Amino acid sequence: MPVSAATEKKLREAMARLLAGEPLHTDGALTKENLAREAKVSHATVHRAEEVLAEWDAKVARPVLRTPGEVQRDETIADSRKRLREATTRATQLQGKLDALATVTATLYYENLELKKKTSVQGQRRIAALPASGPWLE
Repeated sequence: MPVSAATEKKLREAMARLLAGEPLHTDGALTKENLAREAKVSHATVHRAEEVLAEWDAKVARPVLRTPGEVQRDETIADSRKRLREATTRATQLQGKLDALATVTATLYYENLELKKKTSVQGQRRIAALPASGPWLE
């Protein structure tokens, strides 16, 4: 028993909305079950509308398993992961520079101590210590 013209019209409008990614009553997945829900008809009615079903099968040869919202979400997650990788790489580079700077500073500190020891042992104080306060610290 074929479907009425009004039901066929509802199914075609629902199909158009689903294919355009603008569903009103479903999550947007391109399934026959969603076609029925979007048209607000029973699943059995969809299977009686043979012409609409044939058109559906032709347009949706491979059912899309993700809704447009899921695709958008996945793209957002992929973009966030990319930005996180870039930020992590940058942080690793900066940490390497910081470690190198700390090593150079420590080396200079110990070399300075050794120079102070050498000059005080020899009795010749060539290195003058700066006062702890002064206009240069303000």
